[in-house]
Amino acid sequence: MATTSVLPRTTPAPAPRAHKAPALRHLGPNWYACVMGTAIVANAGATLPYQLPGQRVACQLVWALSAVALAVLLAARAGHWLHHRDQARSHLLDPAVAPFYGCLAMALLAVGAGTLLVGKDLIGTPAAVAADTVLYAAGTAIGLLMAVLVPYLMVVRHRVEPSQATPVWLLPLVSPMVSAAVGPLLVPHLPAGQAREAMLLGCYAMFGVSLLATLLMLPLVFGRLIVSGPLPLALTPTLFLVLGPLGQSTTAVNQLADMAPRSIGAPYAHAFGAFAVVYGVPVMGFALLWLALAAAMLVRAARAGMGFAMTWWALTFPVGTCVTGAAGLARHTGLTAFSWLATALFLTLLTTWLAAGARTLRGLLAGRLLPRQVS
Repeated sequence: MATTSVLPRTTPAPAPRAHKAPALRHLGPNWYACVMGTAIVANAGATLPYQLPGQRVACQLVWALSAVALAVLLAARAGHWLHHRDQARSHLLDPAVAPFYGCLAMALLAVGAGTLLVGKDLIGTPAAVAADTVLYAAGTAIGLLMAVLVPYLMVVRHRVEPSQATPVWLLPLVSPMVSAAVGPLLVPHLPAGQAREAMLLGCYAMFGVSLLATLLMLPLVFGRLIVSGPLPLALTPTLFLVLGPLGQSTTAVNQLADMAPRSIGAPYAHAFGAFAVVYGVPVMGFALLWLALAAAMLVRAARAGMGFAMTWWALTFPVGTCVTGAAGLARHTGLTAFSWLATALFLTLLTTWLAAGARTLRGLLAGRLLPRQVS
C-alpha cells in the first residue's frame, strides 16, 4: 500500500512593513508652537500703539505665513495619526509630550485672531469673520477638552515626580485664556443683545477657568526650581511659558473691557473697564519680574553651552502675549510708559522669532529635526 508523506509547508515570515512617511513619525504636537509664535508676531505688531509705514503690510505677510504653516502642519499631523497611531498614542501617555496638545488649540486661535486683525485686508471682512468663527470654535473646543484631558491623564495614567515639574505643564491650561483674549474680536459681528452678552460672559468664564487652574499649577513649577535647581539646558527656554497666562490674562481683561459697553449694561461695563486696569497692572508687574528671572536663567544656560532645540519657540508666543497686554494697558490708562513697554517687548519678540525660525529651517533642511529614518 502506497503511502504519501505530506511534508509540512513552511511559510516564510513576512518582512517587517516599512513605516509610511517616516519623517512624520517624529512630528509631535510641539510643532504647533511654530504657528503660535509666528501668528503672535502679526497680531502683536498690528495692535502696537506705534505704527510705522509698511508695518501693517509686514503683519499681513507674517499672518499669511502662519496660516500656511497651520494648514501644512494640520495635514502633516493628520498623516502622523493615520500612519503612526502607536506613536501618537504614546505621545498622549508621555507626561513630557502630552501637555503640548494644548498648542493645537492655541495655534488655531492665534491664526483665527490674526485673520480678523490683519487678514481681513487680504480676504475681506466677511471671509475673515467666517474663518475666525470656525477657527475660534474649533480652538476653544479643543482647548477646553485638553484642559480637562491632560490633567486627567497626569493623575490617572502618567507617573510623575515633583522634580519633573516644568512650565510645559501650563500649556493645556492656558488655552482657555487665549479663547478669552481673542473671543472679543468676534463680539461686534454678533447680533446685539443676548448673543453679545453670552459671548462676553463666556469669555470671562474661560478667563476664570485658566487663571485658577494656572494658580494651582504654578506653585509646583516654582517649587521644583527652588528645591531641585535649574532646569536642564534644553528646557531652560520653557521658563518663558509662565509669561503666557500672565500676558494673555492681561490682554483678555483689556479686550473684554473694550467690548463690554457694546455687550452688557452700564454698571457692569464700567466695572469691567476698571477691572482691566486693577488686574492688569499688578499682573504685568509680576510678568516683568518673571521675565527678568527667566532671562537671567537663559543667559546662564547659554553660557553653559545650551544649543538649539524646539523649546526656543517658548521665547515667542508668551512674550507676544505681554506685548498685547501692555498695549491694552496703554489704551486704558493713557500712559506712554506702557506704549514704550509694548514696543520694547515687541522688538524682543521679533528677535526671538527670527532666531527660532532661522534655526528651525536650518534643522529641517539638514534633517536633524525630523529624521527620515525610523529608529
